[in-house]
Amino acid sequence: MTNTNLFLDIHVIQAVPPANINRDDTGSPKTAQYGGVTRARVSSQSWKKAMRDYFNANGTDSNVGIRSLEIVKYLADKIQEKDSTIKNEDALKLANDTLNNAKISTKDNRLKALFFLGSAQVERLAQAAIDGVKDKKALQEILVDNPAVDIALFGRMVADDPSLNEDASSQVAHAISTHAVQTEFDFFTATDDLAAEDNAGAGMLGTIEYNASTLYRYANVAAHELFKQLDDKTATINDLKLFVDAFVKSMPTGKINTFANQTLPSAVVVVLRSDRPVNVVNTFENPIKANGGYVDKSIQQLEKGLQDADCFVAKPLSMLTIGLKDNNQLNFDTLLAQLDSDLTDNL
Repeated sequence: MTNTNLFLDIHVIQAVPPANINRDDTGSPKTAQYGGVTRARVSSQSWKKAMRDYFNANGTDSNVGIRSLEIVKYLADKIQEKDSTIKNEDALKLANDTLNNAKISTKDNRLKALFFLGSAQVERLAQAAIDGVKDKKALQEILVDNPAVDIALFGRMVADDPSLNEDASSQVAHAISTHAVQTEFDFFTATDDLAAEDNAGAGMLGTIEYNASTLYRYANVAAHELFKQLDDKTATINDLKLFVDAFVKSMPTGKINTFANQTLPSAVVVVLRSDRPVNVVNTFENPIKANGGYVDKSIQQLEKGLQDADCFVAKPLSMLTIGLKDNNQLNFDTLLAQLDSDLTDNL
C-alpha cells in the first residue's frame, strides 16, 4: 500500500421522474429542508438496501451477508446441508446452542435483534457446530474473521457483545434534489371487470403521493480501512469497483411498479483522495431554478463545487468522470477499468 490513507468519493447527478421510491410513515415521499426550501430526499438506508440487493444479483464474490432475526434457522439449514443425517429439531438446537455460546442471545429460535452474518462466516459456524466447538473465543473469531463485502462496507452493530461490531468503511449520504420540490397527488380509479352493465362507478379509488426530482447523490469509502478488513488487495479493488457499480446502477424499489422510474445517472464523478473525503452538497445549498430543466445546471454546479473544493483540500490522486463538460471516460466500463488501474497504483 503506497498511501497511508486512500478515500474514494463518488458523486452522481440523476433525474428521477414522478416517483415515490422512499416513503415516510404516512406514505408520502421523504423530503428535507435545505437552503430554505423543501427538497426530495431518499434515505441512505433505502439506497444501501438497493445496493446490497445489487451485490447479491451482480457480485462475483459469493461472500455477501444476510441480515435477519431468523439467523437460527439460517444456521440450522447450513448445518443440515453439511450433515443431512441431523434432524431438523436437532439442527435448530445445535444452532441455538452455538449462537448462545458465542454470546448471541436467542429466544424461540429467533434472535432478539437483527444480526448481519456473512455467507463464509455461516459456513464456518455450521462446521464448528457439527464439530462440537463451544469455546466463546473460537466462535467469536469466526464471526469477526472474513467479513462479507456488505458487512465490511456498511458495518454491523451487535447489542449483545460490542466486540462483534464491525466498523463501516463506507458512508452514504441521503440523496437530495438540487432544487425545490412540491409533493403532488395522483388520484386513481380501478374498474371492476365483472361489474353490472348499469354500474358505471369505479371498483376502487385512491391517491398516491409523488414528486419528480434531479438528485445529487454522494458516497465514500475509506479504501485503506476496507483493505485492513479484507486483508486482500485484489478483493478490496474488486469490492470497491462493485461498490461504485452498485451505487451508480441500483435503484430503491418503492412504488416502482407504479412509476417505472428506472433511470440512470446523467453524470458520474469518481475521485481518489489521500487526505479526506469531500461531499460537495453545499454547492446546491442555493437551489437550482427551473429554466429549461434541472439536469444541465446541476451538472455545471457539481463541476463548480468540485473546483471550489480544491481551495481547501489536496489535489485528487485521480478523477474519473462521465457526463461533465470535458475529460470524460468513454463509457462506464472504461471508467471502472481505469479505476482498477488507479486503485492498483495507490492502494
